Amino acid sequence: MDGTLLDLRFDNWFWQEHLPSLWAQREQMAIADALRVLAPRFEAARGSLEWYCIDFWSRELNLDVRAIKNAVRENVAWLPGAEALLGRLRGLGKRLVLVTNAHPETLAIKDAHSDLIGHLDAVYSTHAFGAPKEVAAFWPAFASHEPFDRARTLFVDDSLPVLTAARAYGIAWLRAIRRPDSGQPARPVGDFPSIETIADL
Repeated sequence: MDGTLLDLRFDNWFWQEHLPSLWAQREQMAIADALRVLAPRFEAARGSLEWYCIDFWSRELNLDVRAIKNAVRENVAWLPGAEALLGRLRGLGKRLVLVTNAHPETLAIKDAHSDLIGHLDAVYSTHAFGAPKEVAAFWPAFASHEPFDRARTLFVDDSLPVLTAARAYGIAWLRAIRRPDSGQPARPVGDFPSIETIADL
């Protein structure tokens, strides 16, 4: 979702600037000091389901992350061309399935502003499976709910650990997004076939 269909610029701003600023105000410390305190806490959770869980971060930071995110949801935006591409793919009769590491309530907040779910045939949050896409155990659990032919499925993501897990599961058609954040330049994606944005499909 984020960095593939929706602009990762929102999440980068939210987690790297907006939320740390609010936490710094509450803790009565400079933003630079707050970032130094928060950085190792964020890093320790990276790659786990907690990393994506607004309930976890609400407890960890003693902030209502859900309410804070909802208050700034107008900053959620599609990546250029992504919405139009979904319409074209649907017109070709393709089944469009979103599987996201985002917490279900984060998904709901973003959908309320973008109508993302209305463009798709099915939507899954990895929270329902107890493991993020980076973890090998996720994929067979997901496939038991959403059967798909690994030889004929195209999977697009901006996360290299996620793509690595998808490749290990045997998904044949992979594309890495080089520019998930419209405010940042394209980045290297290793040996994965890649596109700058999903609109390039």
